[in-house]
Amino acid sequence: MILTREGLRTRSAPLWLDATRKTACSFVSHAHGDHIGRHMEAIGTAATLALMGHRLKGAKTLHRPMEYGCRLKVGSLEIELLPAGHVLGSAQIRITTSGGHRTVYTGDLNTAASRTAQAVEVAACDTLIIESTFGHPRYRFPPRDQVEDRIADFAAEALEVGETPVFFAYALGKSQEAVKILGDRGFKVRVHPDAWALCAIYEAHGVRFSNAAVLATEAEPGEVIVAPPRWREVRAWNRRGPIRTCMLTGWAIDPSSRYRSRTDAAIPLSDHADFDGLVDYAAATGASKILTTHGSADDLARELRGRGFDARAMNPSPQLELF
Repeated sequence: MILTREGLRTRSAPLWLDATRKTACSFVSHAHGDHIGRHMEAIGTAATLALMGHRLKGAKTLHRPMEYGCRLKVGSLEIELLPAGHVLGSAQIRITTSGGHRTVYTGDLNTAASRTAQAVEVAACDTLIIESTFGHPRYRFPPRDQVEDRIADFAAEALEVGETPVFFAYALGKSQEAVKILGDRGFKVRVHPDAWALCAIYEAHGVRFSNAAVLATEAEPGEVIVAPPRWREVRAWNRRGPIRTCMLTGWAIDPSSRYRSRTDAAIPLSDHADFDGLVDYAAATGASKILTTHGSADDLARELRGRGFDARAMNPSPQLELF
C-alpha cells in the first residue's frame, strides 16, 4: 500500500481506498462525504453506490457494485467486501495479493448492534488498517438497549409536558437509525427532507420505517422530529410551540458535549465502534500488523502496542510506502 495525496492506493494496481479526490478507480466503503469523490470508476456495495449517487448528483462515475462475500480481480489483486456495520451498505475491503498476503481496510467500523445496517463481520487478515475515531480508552459506550431507552424516555418526557422533542443526527446513517428506533417504539416521527430522501434509498434496500413521514410545515400533535443539526431551521420549529432538543452522537460521552452542541441533552448513539470494540475487533482478525487511522489513531496504536500488538498510527505524508 502507498499513501498518496489522494489517499491510500494499492501498490500493484490502480485502486484507491476511500479517495476524496478524483481517481481512476476507488473503493468506497460508505457514502459519508469524507469517503466519496467524483471518480472515473467506483467499487462498493449497491446501497453505498446508490447513496453516493444521490449525494454527488451529476457525477459521471461508473459504478461497479459488489455483494458482500463476492470476489473480484483487480489487476493481480483479489478483492472481497465484508459488512462494516457502520451505515447501510458500509463495507470493509480485503485485498489478497498473488502471494496470499491479506490486507483489510475497515473504513468506518461499528461493532455494536444496528437496526439499519448489516452486522459487522470479522475480516481475518495479515495486515489490518482500522479506523480509530473513538480509539481512546475514555470512549466506552453504554449497552445499546440502554441508549435506545434513553432516546425513548427523552421523547416521552418532552411530549408529556407539551414540548416537541427534536433529535439532531447526521442526515445519512444516524438519522435513519433514530427514525427506526423511535418509529418501532410507536412514536410519530417526522423527518427532515434531506434525511427523508435517504430513508427512501434505505427502504429500496430492505430497511422498513414505521410511523415515519417527511417533516411538513404544519405541526401535528405528538410529533417527534429527526433532523440534521442545522440551527437556522430551529426558529421555524419553535413557531410550532416549545421544543426540547437532543444531539445523538458518540461524542456525548464527553461531559461538555451537550454544551458544545447547544442542546438540552446529548445521548451517545454512535455508528462507530467504541474503544473496546476496536481493540476486540483488531485482536479477532488475527492481524500480525495493525495500522490505525483517523480520530484517535495515535492513542489506539499506543494501547494496542501495550497489549502486545505490532501497531502504529498511519500519519499522512505526500507519498509514503507503508508495506
